[in-house]
Amino acid sequence: MKIWVDADACPVVIKDVIFRAADRTKIQTTFVANHYIRTPKSLYIKFKQVSSGFDVADDVIVELVEQHDLVITSDIPLAAEVIEKGAFALSSRGELFTTENIKARLNIRDFMDTMRASGAQTGGPDKISQQDRMQFANHLDSLIQKYNKA
Repeated sequence: MKIWVDADACPVVIKDVIFRAADRTKIQTTFVANHYIRTPKSLYIKFKQVSSGFDVADDVIVELVEQHDLVITSDIPLAAEVIEKGAFALSSRGELFTTENIKARLNIRDFMDTMRASGAQTGGPDKISQQDRMQFANHLDSLIQKYNKA
């Protein structure tokens, strides 16, 4: 298992959780972004900078991800693509995307895009709460433990 992080929009508090998990579990973790992301010195943490452009980081992740890898992203279309490749997808709020729920999440996303395009003010997501951070950390640990048992 490798961990891939869609790092452009990943909150700092979640990055910190991922940094600690990568070192603790010795799982190769790569942060992918189109702008520089500071990462701690570690044998297990890497940063891959990609060129600017729409979905460039997403495309690189999809290209490199393998079955049973974990992708951390809140990008629903990216989550759908990596699930299709047999990888796991976890949002920065701790929502585990699965083959059972990804189609519904894509439909909701598309509906909200349509609403915004028609001028509706939908607002952005709430700040990451302590509960979100804990849910993320718990799902991350659960997926890592499941992998280590396999």
